[in-house]
Amino acid sequence: MADSIRIIFPQIPFVIATFSFATVIVLLEILIPYNKYVKILKYLSLSLYAYIATAIIVGGNWNQILVASLFPHIEPTSSFIMMIGAMFGTTISPYLFFWQAYGEDEESVAKHKIKEIGNGRPKVTKKEIKLMRADTIIGIGFSQFVAWTIIITPVGTLHAKGIIDIQTADQAAKALEPLVNGFSNAGLISKAIFALGIIGIGFMAIPVLAGSSAYAISDVFGLK
Repeated sequence: MADSIRIIFPQIPFVIATFSFATVIVLLEILIPYNKYVKILKYLSLSLYAYIATAIIVGGNWNQILVASLFPHIEPTSSFIMMIGAMFGTTISPYLFFWQAYGEDEESVAKHKIKEIGNGRPKVTKKEIKLMRADTIIGIGFSQFVAWTIIITPVGTLHAKGIIDIQTADQAAKALEPLVNGFSNAGLISKAIFALGIIGIGFMAIPVLAGSSAYAISDVFGLK
């Protein structure tokens, strides 16, 4: 997030940017009640559209991208296996299971289906199961589409131009800038969208990770 804000405002020192983001996130988590914070997180999820916009702006060989998406190239190399491992690791993360399971339990308590988490099994109607299934399918579909745009942005632009050694978000944004096309100031716009996307996702993801960690620790030690 600090790297990203420096894409737009390079004069801000990295340490100050990092400390500022950390302070703001900690204060928000402590001072804002969960039921209100969740509504903020819901709107922050709109920042995912930044990745879709970036993919559209930077362009690429769409015919090749679509064909490769349907018929992926597979290599028996260590780097390729590591990439597949990273894909699974970021998609099927343990914190998601904690968050999902305890989130459902808390909703059951709020709806007075059970007295407290771990005390009894809530009665679930067929309608509720259908709603859960629809929610999961829509959520997974959207997340996979966004993941696809995240992948095709560097593949269709940076990799196609031979740019393969990128270590930071700042380097990625600078590498994307000369490759954009279509309308004036596209370089500045793509950098801004790229940065805002990472910052928005950071504000959304860090509280989720913190909440999931809290759930896991409380479960291990039998705390509420």
